[in-house]
Amino acid sequence: MNILFLSKSHPPTIGGIEKQNYELAQALAKITNITVIANTRGKKFLPFFLPYVLFKGLSQLKNHNVILIGDGVLAPIAFILSIFAPHKTYISIIHGLDITFAQKKSLFGKIYRLFNIPSLKTMDKLIAVGNETITRAIEAGIPKSRCVFIPNGIDKKNVVAKRTRKDLEKLLGRKLEGKYILLRVGRYVEHKGVEWFIRNVMPLMGDDVIFVSAGGVVTSQKAGDANFFPRCKQAVEELRLHTRVHLLINLPWEDMKTLLNTADVVVSPNIRIAGSMEGFGINAIEAGICKKPVIASNLDGLKDAIRDGVSGILVEPQNAQAFTKTILELLDDKERRISLGESASSYILKNFTWEIIAKRYLKEIENIKK
Repeated sequence: MNILFLSKSHPPTIGGIEKQNYELAQALAKITNITVIANTRGKKFLPFFLPYVLFKGLSQLKNHNVILIGDGVLAPIAFILSIFAPHKTYISIIHGLDITFAQKKSLFGKIYRLFNIPSLKTMDKLIAVGNETITRAIEAGIPKSRCVFIPNGIDKKNVVAKRTRKDLEKLLGRKLEGKYILLRVGRYVEHKGVEWFIRNVMPLMGDDVIFVSAGGVVTSQKAGDANFFPRCKQAVEELRLHTRVHLLINLPWEDMKTLLNTADVVVSPNIRIAGSMEGFGINAIEAGICKKPVIASNLDGLKDAIRDGVSGILVEPQNAQAFTKTILELLDDKERRISLGESASSYILKNFTWEIIAKRYLKEIENIKK
């Protein structure tokens, strides 16, 4: 098998899809032949990358029998390639936004509805990173038989590290004696629920609870989700939570590892927003493999990343009382906190390593009948 992997989202650009595409390609390269054509310069370079990947892809078609695209944005490119080589196998990974973006009432949303969704329907297989993504795909008219769920994976050595509370104090620039640390990881976009959490949950917490949010800031609002970092910052200012809320942006991965390996509890307080969703909860398995319990909204792809009571705790979305009660109970019970963290790590190592996930991809590809 020779796979041509086309990715419009790749490191060093920061993001969940970037990390997923890169780590999946690395894992597949260990078990099969793969050539990667990737955009490493972010969204701003996308208008230049699209014609480049089309012509580059055409030149590489003869050497590959499987074309795998990293998300739905490249679906029209894959469709054009299939016109020239219909006997090849065409597969698209789909994340939440790959489907929900078609619901946006913008020019780009309209273009996506007209070109990308129909192109996705022509793929031989769609590999969804979450079951909720498949549900949304079916609602968009994509046959269920074309869809299969394979979660995102994780590489333990890239996440787990020896870090101390002193390292965290240095990163935050303050003493943390007698404090509990709640951590939220991910982009500052509305459906992640950071502003909601600051406004509705943090006022119910005591002064000994520090909330740290760390993630990327959306640089362009022309496509995708809007940047919600200013709204989060405004919430902190209005509620005068400067001493209890830290908003960190675009941190180096080594600093992110410090956060993941020293926090007491990780939260994913996602909320329901029309036109957006969580394709998968990559932050949940990152935290879990670091033996940190996760408290998350029982919503979208978070339900695929977390096994309730085993690798974390799922609570009703946008229920401030439920989040507060669950967080405080876990902070007050160190033994349970440690036990749940250990359980999470074991569960993730059995189900979400890239070695396991890459083999599932390969098996699914091999089963496609042309």
